[in-house]
Amino acid sequence: MNDEPAPPEVTVEATGETVGEAKWKALRDLERSLPGIDKGSVRFQVVSEGERGLLGVGYTPARVIASADAGVVPAHVPREDESDVASHVRELVERVVGAMGLTASVAVAEREEEIVVTCAGGDLGVLIGKRGQTIDALQYVANAALFRSGGGKPVTIDAAGYRDRRRRTLESIALRCAERAARGERVALEPMTSVERKVVHERLKDVPGVATESEGTEPHRYVVVLPA
Repeated sequence: MNDEPAPPEVTVEATGETVGEAKWKALRDLERSLPGIDKGSVRFQVVSEGERGLLGVGYTPARVIASADAGVVPAHVPREDESDVASHVRELVERVVGAMGLTASVAVAEREEEIVVTCAGGDLGVLIGKRGQTIDALQYVANAALFRSGGGKPVTIDAAGYRDRRRRTLESIALRCAERAARGERVALEPMTSVERKVVHERLKDVPGVATESEGTEPHRYVVVLPA
């Protein structure tokens, strides 16, 4: 007979515009109480899925309750085939994916000049976000965290092949704009993230008769294609 007392349970409640956002906030609050908590041990109860207001005015927030046992906080142990840096990047991405209520595998490839994180699973549209805003934000956070810890390699995060699809789309748009610029037109593209602007600049840097430059301020900075 096991007379050991059950570990104490820590419970937090959080709200957000979506269930995924509420789960992320709840997990963040749990981590303040239980640093290093294993996300797989966290139990979520969705109290309310939230509701949009009429014509977009006002809304009822989503509400979740998250709980975990205080005795299930494992030490962070890197995988045998990963460096400490790659392992910590994996841990960060897995925590965010789990907090968003998504099921996905996270693969990390550490190359000579960069670390590439690939997420694969079902519907990862929430992780990607509108025009890649969510995955770009996660990538920014991962790079910032790595920089603070002394890591020197940039991190690229991809999900469901999004980066390659978006790159092909941007390159196609860039070439169409270059054709217009070659005829003497100055073409301004829609606001993009720094990652996407770099794709446009790189694709057109060797195209004769055109030049590119970035204008505006974040988050509304955009690329202009103009005659050289």
